Amino acid sequence: MLRALRLTAALAFFGAISMPSLAADSTLTIGRAVSTTAMDPGFLREAATIVDNIFDTLVMRDTDMKLMPGLAASWKAVDDTTWDFTLRPGVRFHNGEPMDAAAVKFTLDRVLDPAAKSPTVSYIRTIDSVEFVDPLTVRIKTKGPDPLLPTRMSRYPAYIVPPKYIAQVGNAEFARKPVGTGPYRFVEFVPDRYVVLEANKEYWRGPPSIGRVVWKPIPDDTARVTSLLTGEVDMIETVPVDLAPMLQQNPDTALVQVKNGGLTIYLGLVTNVKPLDNVKVRQALNLAIDRKGIVENILHGMATATGTQVGVADFGYAGTPVPAYDPKRAKELLTEAGLKDGFSIKMQATHRYLKDGDVAQAIAQEFEEIGVKAELETLDWSVYVQQVPRKGPIFMLGWGSTQTLDADAALYAIMHSGEPYSTVSDPDLDRLLDESRRTIDPAARAKVFAEIQKVASETVPLLTLYQEDSLYGRRKNVGFAGRPDARIPVFDIKLQ
Repeated sequence: MLRALRLTAALAFFGAISMPSLAADSTLTIGRAVSTTAMDPGFLREAATIVDNIFDTLVMRDTDMKLMPGLAASWKAVDDTTWDFTLRPGVRFHNGEPMDAAAVKFTLDRVLDPAAKSPTVSYIRTIDSVEFVDPLTVRIKTKGPDPLLPTRMSRYPAYIVPPKYIAQVGNAEFARKPVGTGPYRFVEFVPDRYVVLEANKEYWRGPPSIGRVVWKPIPDDTARVTSLLTGEVDMIETVPVDLAPMLQQNPDTALVQVKNGGLTIYLGLVTNVKPLDNVKVRQALNLAIDRKGIVENILHGMATATGTQVGVADFGYAGTPVPAYDPKRAKELLTEAGLKDGFSIKMQATHRYLKDGDVAQAIAQEFEEIGVKAELETLDWSVYVQQVPRKGPIFMLGWGSTQTLDADAALYAIMHSGEPYSTVSDPDLDRLLDESRRTIDPAARAKVFAEIQKVASETVPLLTLYQEDSLYGRRKNVGFAGRPDARIPVFDIKLQ
């Protein structure tokens, strides 16, 4: 009721004033839940939604999620550890700089450089070297057999960037004024207000049908829905679950729901900090959470409770059961760990995911029921996203593997010790995760991933909660149906 009243008031407010419109006939305005902080695809600490429209990768995915040529017209495995990519001729960056093998080598070397400390280097850490063969041929050698190398070239941090421009302006300026080869050119970035892109009429796939895209951060859920209902924006990301029915019932708007198309939400644990270094404590916390109740009562069924970080659509999904909700057994485990009277611990959350504040509060209350006092701190996303890894020692984060559809992306970066986003240190998991990257045979890889998920369910290196559905709102004239890989490719959207 409170949310409905807020929405009514907001609609009255928007109706009472004259809003300056950024839209034109060929403009698509998209409301986002979070502000953009930077647009350097090699060093992203946020979703690649905007940079995905400015840059291209060597390999792309079609609407059926099958790999297809991108900036690379073709690729082939020379041997178990060597891949040759033949580049598409004649492609140029938005500033006129040629996209060639030198640019590809520069892009990957830049991320792999240990001194650069790229937060997403985990995805391409299997690469040993990148060689310039000729202007249209680049050779990538891996440290061992890597069947996912083409897939790794289809997502960040492998968006190809212009070496001369970056040398000229520096990394910081590049992150504020990016130059890519993609369907849209950067125009303007005003932090906390908007990012403006315009169509690249010389795009190698042909000119986009939409001439201009404006991305506006609207963090407040009610205001974001209101902006769509009033026509201030044409689309919104991250529709709040309790306001979704309003978009379904309004004749001018529609709800786009992609089942299991969103992030898998988990509570990270700094496992070398007491008492989280005790497996029985981690198991107790795991059993204290009523995941199915959270999904049903807080998220209104627009997520799926899960016992694994691996998505249902991912290769390597093992169907790990959802952990039982058993506070009685949780208390027994704390007693066995020598913590009969419980303990206090700091827990961090943010405003980025579906009803994450309510979920964090609910979990804190469930922890308190077993004697664990969670000192909950909720931070703004722009602050939260800068600390990698988080110090926690308990923290909420969302992780996705939708852009690779493989368990490697779901597990390695957040469970292998020493990776930027990982707070886990488990030699057994490290061994298995390394083995998964050396294994070529699909059946053998699937067995390794199953073993990883089994070990994780027993040792509880983190607390997996649920996988969100992707929820978007759109005006009826916007042709967008959502994608399993959570991308918003404006090139493929049509205004009717």
